[in-house]
Order: sequence, then structure tokens, then C-alpha cells
Amino acid sequence: MDSLDTAIIDVLREDGRIANVALAERVGLTPGPCLRRVQRLEADGVIVGYQALISPAAANQSFEVLLDVEITDFDMKSIEKFEATMAEYPQVLELHRLFGSPDYLVRVAVADLPAYEQFLTSKVLAIPGIHRVSSRFPMKTIKSLRPL
Repeated sequence: MDSLDTAIIDVLREDGRIANVALAERVGLTPGPCLRRVQRLEADGVIVGYQALISPAAANQSFEVLLDVEITDFDMKSIEKFEATMAEYPQVLELHRLFGSPDYLVRVAVADLPAYEQFLTSKVLAIPGIHRVSSRFPMKTIKSLRPL
């Protein structure tokens, strides 16, 4: 990757729907070479996709919770089962396995507190091998690099 590739990525991060002609103009290329660079970045796995940013309220997911999850069983089968189960839930926006304690950090988005209580008790706590779950409720999001 060179400085032109980096410039293309920076512009696409701001506006993934920008027309190729406008993108080329912004980075100082003609449309043909710019399109070839974007296609190469996609083929090389540098650009892995495009997404629409959806208002959390419109998606009925404006109530966010950060979960610290500790598990009891650390064999690969138990870990894979927990991770696969959690990853399937649409309420789970992010799932991170951590070094140390807690074992996992999970970012969850639901409609409201009752919806969270329902999700926690019927989904998360129903997974075998859960030792402890601590919930943290963000007061305010200052910066989010991974919106819905």
C-alpha cells in the first residue's frame, strides 16, 4: 500500500458511497486507475465491505450495555460453544475474548432496560459454563469507531 491507497481508504471511510469519479478527484487520480486501485484493495482483503450506518433508535437498539463475562470451562469445545452462541445473537454488536479477567467483553444493544433484562436472563445466563456477568451502562458515547 502506498500513499494513494491510504488516501483512497481515508475517503471511503468517510463516504463509502462516493462515486468513483469524485473519489478519483479527491485523491488526485483519473477515474480508471482509481477504480483499479479500489478493486485491488477489495481483492487483497484490505477493503472487506461497505455498510450503511443505521440510527440505533431506528434499529430499536438505543440502549447499550457492556458486559464483562467470566466462564468456568476453558476447554476448546466449551469456548467455541460460548463464542458461537453469543456471536449469533443480533443484540451482540461486539464480542472480544480477553487476556486475563474478565474472559470476555461484550457490547450489547437492545431497546431498553426490560429488553436487556430479558436478553441477559433468557440468552446469556442460559449458556452453560457462565461463572459471572457484570453489566456496565455507558453514560455517554464520546466516540464510536464501529457504529451499528
